[in-house]
Amino acid sequence: MTRAQQTISFGLLVSSLYLALFLELIPLPPLVQEQIVPVLPFWALVSFGALLLFRLGFGILTFNDVPKAHQELMAEIDMAKKDLRTLGVSVD
Repeated sequence: MTRAQQTISFGLLVSSLYLALFLELIPLPPLVQEQIVPVLPFWALVSFGALLLFRLGFGILTFNDVPKAHQELMAEIDMAKKDLRTLGVSVD
C-alpha cells in the first residue's frame, strides 16, 4: 500500500467516524453531542495548523544542525549575488 493510499484510507476512516458522531449513530451524552461534536472539524484544522507551524519553527531552529544543507544554501546565495552583480544590481 502506498503512502497516498494510506493517507486516503485514514482520511476516510476519520471522516466516517465523524459522520457517525454527527448523525448521532453513536450515542453520546447530549452535552457532548450538541457542543463538542459540531466543532471537531474546526478543532482538527487548528490543531493541524499548529502542528505544521511547530514543525516549521523547529526546522528553522535546528537548521544549523544540518551543515550540508547550510553550505548548499550559502553557495546558492553567493551564486545569486554574482549573477545580480553581472546584471548591474548592487548587492550588500
